[in-house]
This record gives sequence, structure tokens and C-alpha cells, in this order.
Amino acid sequence: MDFAYSDTVKDLQRRVSAFMEEHVYPAEERFHAEIAENRRNGNAWQPTQVMEELKAKAKADGLWNLWLPESNHGAGLTNLEYAPLCEIMGRSHIGPEAFNCSAPDTGNMEVLVRYGNEAQKAEWLPPLLDGRIRSGFAMTEPAVASSDATNIAASIVRDGDHYVINGRKWWTSGAGDPRCKILIFMGKTDPQNASRHRQQSMILVPMETPGVRVVRNVPVFGYDDAPHGHSEVDFVDVRVPVSNLLLGEGRGFEIAQGRLGPGRIHHCMRLIGAAERTLEKMCKRALSRIAFGRPLAEQGVWRERIADARLKIDQARFLVLHAAWKMDVAGNKAAQKEIAMIKVVAPTIACEVLDQAIQLFGGAGVSDDFGLGWAYANSRTLRIADGPDEVHRNHIAKLELSRYLKT
Repeated sequence: MDFAYSDTVKDLQRRVSAFMEEHVYPAEERFHAEIAENRRNGNAWQPTQVMEELKAKAKADGLWNLWLPESNHGAGLTNLEYAPLCEIMGRSHIGPEAFNCSAPDTGNMEVLVRYGNEAQKAEWLPPLLDGRIRSGFAMTEPAVASSDATNIAASIVRDGDHYVINGRKWWTSGAGDPRCKILIFMGKTDPQNASRHRQQSMILVPMETPGVRVVRNVPVFGYDDAPHGHSEVDFVDVRVPVSNLLLGEGRGFEIAQGRLGPGRIHHCMRLIGAAERTLEKMCKRALSRIAFGRPLAEQGVWRERIADARLKIDQARFLVLHAAWKMDVAGNKAAQKEIAMIKVVAPTIACEVLDQAIQLFGGAGVSDDFGLGWAYANSRTLRIADGPDEVHRNHIAKLELSRYLKT
């Protein structure tokens, strides 16, 4: 295992870090101010001018679509090469989108690159890769325990040259964004198939299709995450051409596994960046705040917690790098244990570091002034999104036990 960064990656680290310092961090306050102004005017769900400006600058600087491996559409980096760059972007909640490296668009574009036919790629990849539109991923359903994806009940029924789609989805990231023009929808085309993993398919559903209705935007701990957010979406007799089906009937689970592996590790890379920035805030606060006659940094309890945060973040980073390396050298399927491990560890550690930071900041920590509340809400959500901890732990245990069953 060689985790050394190439000269190309070192150069990109320097450039991405400089872009974040010069453009992204200073734009955070303006981003929130624009959303607040839009909210006062009656509609927070519209793109911000500052984000469009950041995207134009990143594109002009050649810091665009860095996430897509083995492709002529982006930087062509491996997972291991992308990891430190994604971490840097994850230090700011507006960072990833500025580089066109945010979920769910990255995962959806990867699905199109890997599994889309030439017509599907021609229609949807250029505007997504160019950042002119956004997309959503409609998988989770409110009526079933979606931690077991075989429970998905939404239907995709063939009717001549069309499929008719019915179902209700929620936590559909980005569906409330007016820039969201296309959804990848997972439902059942063959509910009677003897194989529970061959019943599902994925299909492209343009947002403007009749019968698609955003029911509501679903907040996370009170944060609606406008203008992106997460939506509950109703699909009633939605008709799309047969040509919109991805890969073929019964291939939905196969696509999901191909999509969620990179998506999971990208979340973890970003979480390392969020935790790292949180630790920086802790250290600066501990050095500047005086309590009981001395700085918090001189009090043993906070030194211990700062040390623990450093230990945890570095452990998580090395697990991310190992999983990324395994994906590169052996493929996503061979790296499923490593991906599952980091998907448990990274959100847990981010939550723990953020919780201690909130405690150190005191009343300021539970305000919105330092961004800790939003970061915690996002990190806590990722202990559920893309598979809850329990599912991943169960999978890890099965893989470990299988080694001994074979002997």
C-alpha cells in the first residue's frame, strides 16, 4: 500500500486549498445572507448568485469535475488521488458544489458514465458536467424500511413504448432545487422475481414529467438546506419512454451497488475535512477563551479532548485512504468491507468531534454563529444515509465470519 501523493495531486492540493482560502471561506457568509434574503422575499429555493460566481471561477481555474476517475470528462484521478482534494472541499458546506463535486450529482453522473447508453449520456451528461443543471436520486421510501432496499415498493410497469411509474419517495436530495432537471428513480419492474435482488430497476425521470410532484421539503434537525435540500416526491402515473431505463430490467441493485460505493467514500472524505476544520475551531477557541482564570487550552479536560479528536480524525483518514486504494487496485466489489468500515467510522468520528466542539463553545456552539449545528446535523444524517451503521456492521461481520467458515 502506497499512500504517497503524486506531484499532480500535491499541485492540486495546493490549488484547491488556495481557492478555498481566497474564494470559498469568504463566500460562506454571503451565501447564507443570500438565502436569508430569498427567504424573506418568500422563496429560499432558488440558486444563489455567489455559488454561480464560485463555480465560474473554479471552472476557469481548471478545478472542475475532479471526482470522476478513468474518464475524459474530468481530471481522471483515482479514488486515492481524489481523497485529499475531496477532504479539502468538505471543510466548507459550500465547497463541493463550487467545484461541481457535490452529491448527488457526482453519483448520478457516474451512473450515466458507467451504465447509461449513448443517447442518455448525450442528453444528460453535458449539462451536468458543465454545472448548468442539477439532479436527484429517488430511492428511499417513507412507507417501508428502506435500510433493506429490497423493501422498495414503487412500481415501474411496462406499457408499450413507455414505463408507468407510481410511488412515493423521500430524502430525494436536490429535488426542491429549480436547477434539478433529472431524477434517477429506483422501483420494481418484476416484483415476483424469485431473486429479491433482480426485482428492481433504475430509470431516468425528467422533473418536468407530468405526475411528478414535490410534496414537501424535508428538514434535518430544523435545517432545510435550501436551495438544495431533501424532498418528499410523489409519482402518480408518470410515463417515460422505455429508452429511459438504465442498463436493463432487474439491474437496479447492480447499479445501486456501483453508485453507492464511490458515493459513500466521497461522503467520508468530505467528513474528514469537516472534522478537521472543526478541530481547528476548537483549538483557536480553547486558546482564546478564559475560564476560571486561565485559557481553556491549559485545562486538562480540553487538552485530552483535543488530543482525542486528533487521534480519531487521523484514524478515519487512514481508513479512507485504505478503502480508496483498495477500490483502485481491486475494484469496488472487492473493497466492499473497507467501504463499509469507513462508512461507519467517518460519520461517527465527525459527530464525536463536533459534539466536543459544541461543548467547548458552550452557548455559542448551539447557535448558528459558528456552523457547528449544521455540520453536526449533516454528520449525524450520514450515519443513516447510504445505509445505516447497523447494516454496514452486519455486512462487515458476515465478511469476517466467512473467512472462518471457509476453513
